[in-house]
Amino acid sequence: MARSTNNASNNTPKTAKAAAAAAAAQAAAQATAKQKRTSFNLSSKLMLDKWKTLIGCVCLAIASYFGYLGYLETRVNTPFDNQKMVLRTGLDDPERYWGSYRPLTYFGMKTRDPHSLVMGLMWYTPSNLGHGGHGIRHWCEQGDKLDGYGWTHHDGRSFGVQEIQDLPFVLKTSFVKYPGGKQFGGDWTARISVKNTTRAWDRSISLIWYVALDERTNGHIKYVSDEKSPEPGVYGETQGLGEFQVRFHAVKGKILHKSYLSTVAPSLSKLKETVFAHFRAFADKRGNRFIGLPGEIISQNGIPTKGHEPNFIAIQITAEVDFTLDITYQSTSGFALGDSIPKPPTAREYTESLQAKLQEFDQRFEKAFQLRAKGYSLEEIRFAKSAFSNMIGGIGYFYGASRVQSVHTKNPVPYWKAPLYTSVPSRSFFPRGFLWDEGFHGLLISSWDLDIELDIICHWFDLLNVEGWIPREQILGVEALAKVPEEFVTQRNTNANPPTFFLTLRKLLTQHRQQLAVKGRLATLERLYPRLQAWFSWFNTTQRGDVLGTYLWRGRNATTLRELNPKSLSSGLDDFPRASHPTDRERHVDLRCWIALAASVMAELSTLLGKDDVKYYETASYLTDNTLLNRMHLDPYTERYADWGLHTDSVVLKVPPVTQKSAHSRIPPPQPEKQRFTLKQPDYKFVGTTFGYVNLFPLLLEQLEHDSPYLTKMLRDMRDPELLWTNYGLRSLSKHSPLYMKRNTEHDPPYWRGPIWININYLAVKALRHYGKIEGPNAAQARELYGELRENLVRNIFKQYQRTGYIWEQYDDTTGEGKGCNPFTGWSALVVLLMAEQY
Repeated sequence: MARSTNNASNNTPKTAKAAAAAAAAQAAAQATAKQKRTSFNLSSKLMLDKWKTLIGCVCLAIASYFGYLGYLETRVNTPFDNQKMVLRTGLDDPERYWGSYRPLTYFGMKTRDPHSLVMGLMWYTPSNLGHGGHGIRHWCEQGDKLDGYGWTHHDGRSFGVQEIQDLPFVLKTSFVKYPGGKQFGGDWTARISVKNTTRAWDRSISLIWYVALDERTNGHIKYVSDEKSPEPGVYGETQGLGEFQVRFHAVKGKILHKSYLSTVAPSLSKLKETVFAHFRAFADKRGNRFIGLPGEIISQNGIPTKGHEPNFIAIQITAEVDFTLDITYQSTSGFALGDSIPKPPTAREYTESLQAKLQEFDQRFEKAFQLRAKGYSLEEIRFAKSAFSNMIGGIGYFYGASRVQSVHTKNPVPYWKAPLYTSVPSRSFFPRGFLWDEGFHGLLISSWDLDIELDIICHWFDLLNVEGWIPREQILGVEALAKVPEEFVTQRNTNANPPTFFLTLRKLLTQHRQQLAVKGRLATLERLYPRLQAWFSWFNTTQRGDVLGTYLWRGRNATTLRELNPKSLSSGLDDFPRASHPTDRERHVDLRCWIALAASVMAELSTLLGKDDVKYYETASYLTDNTLLNRMHLDPYTERYADWGLHTDSVVLKVPPVTQKSAHSRIPPPQPEKQRFTLKQPDYKFVGTTFGYVNLFPLLLEQLEHDSPYLTKMLRDMRDPELLWTNYGLRSLSKHSPLYMKRNTEHDPPYWRGPIWININYLAVKALRHYGKIEGPNAAQARELYGELRENLVRNIFKQYQRTGYIWEQYDDTTGEGKGCNPFTGWSALVVLLMAEQY
């Protein structure tokens, strides 16, 4: 035991050392473990932070992406961010506040106010009244088959005279405005005179004059009857008009029956239907029966209700012809009780004031166009006055929002609501604004009233969006929308329209430069300039081709099987033949010429306004360089300018073959629609077998050098009767072209495939005059063609007007007869400038 104790005692120092070492090792291990845990925790935290950052970045990127998509979606209907163009409208311009701004009606009045009260005329012959209101005249309809109608005189501001031939009756409508210093646009008198030209048919006619409130017009109207007032009529008040009275004065003839309707119409587009739905049969004391209106019927959804104010009042007067009715509109605001309010003239006073307006118009017309001095007959001058008056009398005032779509919007979206003051191509068929038409209209309107034209330009360019795009067709308001097939309502921001406002601006800069320097007109051009820059930039980028200096009209349908040659609606020349198989590699020669014109006008305007003009001069110089033009668009085989693209002439429309299942069916299937079949595969080449308007554009826009041999050939080809020349004008497509007068679908007749169009012929006459003034190898030929072509056009348009009572949309290239819709007093009215030799 002692030994054991001794052994234990001897081993104590070793054990202590071991324990210390163990403790140290354990501490070191713990420290290492702690360090590892600390290192692991730090690493994990860093990794977690990195993941959080990455996820945050991804989320931000996704949010940014969808935000950017949202931004792209809104660009199509975001207005251009700059000072508004239209500074004076509504009551800020009282002289033009009231007007015949409802061109789609035979006779209608409204104000330049977004939610104007509207008035208008309907009429019918009781013996011709048919089912569903057939026989009631209201909107200008080709189906009415009137023998003629249109303004004979109109100055765009203060008066107008119109003649309507609805045989056996001839109606004359007129109006004269009397501003008189009144604060709400003054007063006016309208006259409706009816004569029977045959004495063999009906002796009575029913005239309906109505007053209606727009869906958002802030105001009220009421009918005051014979029993309550010695002067029956419509009394009312609106925010834009203040208090007013509309009264009726029989000047000549016998009234057989009078009635009225005061009700709630569902829409301005349903006024005729509302009248017809309320017709009743009445009998007078002698037992004579009349169709009339029942008085006050206020209803909602067909159920009579109380407490609803009328938004539509129609007064019907059935009279024995000959008959004359004066209708006066009188503003009564701003007068104290007991004041004698001046009344607008009627009867003889009105006749005298109208005669004074007519005399003033005749003098001004001769001063503007000098047709009498040129030796035209009285009948030819009356025709020219009518053509011009229908152009300026066809100016309307519209308000609403277009429906637009971009590649970034899944569905169509509304444009912003805006007004549009514009002339219309055709009151019967196109009673709305068209972008490329309006540039041609401006050539005539500016010759008469420069400020009206500048106002029209201002309204159009207030429709420019942030991208620099203007929708090509403006369908604003319920009445305009009711006249347009659904397929044409949506406007797409990839699609252009010829920038013809540069034609108008070029004319202003060359022929009206002195006038631009007064009345603040240069300030208008200053405001317009940034919008023109954006518009030009949009064309020069979105319509650019894949080769520098080439351009193509976007919007052609590359997948359609219905069309023989897919249309290029955006070009304005609709079914004019292009490359048979649309691709993004196409080159369209007419668009290159339009953009070259735009660049040259921008350069000249920049110089006038003291802006940087270098880039526009350089662009114009590049695009009009004939060497480069020849390289991109001159077909070496035909030596004609042409489009280039994926093309074959071997395409046909035919009924697809019957399937086996259909062949064995007991019930014969319906005849399938014809489809396009390609008989020979297309390849990239010039569309050289087609010759027509598109091929003339280097000449039409005066971009060929005056001594060019290709100008020589073009003049020779123009004069060839087997190609474009006719005794009535230049046809749109050569007789030798594969698609001459061919239908584009089995339902679509040829449109720009042969018929004569006046706008392009006007450009041709203008260009021939231009080249005829530059001495050189082509001057004599150009002068000769100028004289012949101008005479052919004027003679035929006048002849067809005498024969039919109308100016037409187009003219037959074989007979010269008017075709398309009528009256078409948009660009066809340029015949006035052809007569006056004003270009």
